[in-house]
Amino acid sequence: MIKKFNNYATLIIVILLLSLSLIGCSNSKKVSTSNEAVSTIEKIKDSGKIVLGTCADYPPYEFHKQIDGKDTIVGFDIDIAKEVAKDLGVELEIKDMDFNGLLAALDTGNVDFVVAGMVPKEERKKSADFSKVYYNPDQGFLVRVEDEEKYKSISDLDGMKIGAQKGTMQEDMALEMFPNSEIKSLGKITDLVLELKNEKLSGVVLATPVATAYDKANPDLTLSPHISFKKEDVETMEEGVAVAIKKGEQELVDSINKTIDRITEEKLLEKFIQDATALSEE
Repeated sequence: MIKKFNNYATLIIVILLLSLSLIGCSNSKKVSTSNEAVSTIEKIKDSGKIVLGTCADYPPYEFHKQIDGKDTIVGFDIDIAKEVAKDLGVELEIKDMDFNGLLAALDTGNVDFVVAGMVPKEERKKSADFSKVYYNPDQGFLVRVEDEEKYKSISDLDGMKIGAQKGTMQEDMALEMFPNSEIKSLGKITDLVLELKNEKLSGVVLATPVATAYDKANPDLTLSPHISFKKEDVETMEEGVAVAIKKGEQELVDSINKTIDRITEEKLLEKFIQDATALSEE
């Protein structure tokens, strides 16, 4: 009789332990499922901010400006990013870094999106998703004023050193269009401009609005009137720039595309570019 009681007691204990184990597993699965159900947009709204990754040396897209005695990152890309944040009902936080590290920061979650005059090249699409194109600039060539009439064709630059920002479409263009020149790629345009001013480069390939901004800010530099680049002549010239988002975040892509549509419908981009260009010239 005692033996039977012991067996029953043991059986009851085993059943209770199994029940507790199953309840624990069930709760664990519920927590996991709940976490997975929280979208990136919900996380952004819960935190009250969206983090932008950019490279603020690219006027009038994004650049540093002293405003009321404070170093501030401004530009029409920044205005676009502010509209994205506004439509989500959150604050915008800006992280300034080298252009070449932006997609890596996106992949690791250090930033939520990238607005940096970035072309959605096929190679980049392997590691990030992109919004629709929001701007399609021309491409130009920045030179010293003293060399304005010296370089009238690409062949005039054979054997010379040409600058371009590392990891950009302009770097690809320089490699394609100046096969007989030495291409020097740097992470920041400000460093390229300094090299140009110090006669260590003969010219720098830049988006025309950017070249124009540096032209107006530096009396010794000018946008070349003779050397420019057309889509039909340059295989590596892509169509326009777009916002980069972490791979697989389609809901955030859709939200940003809606903001871009609104900016287009309200004709805000033209105003943003005009304001940013004027600010870069002050």
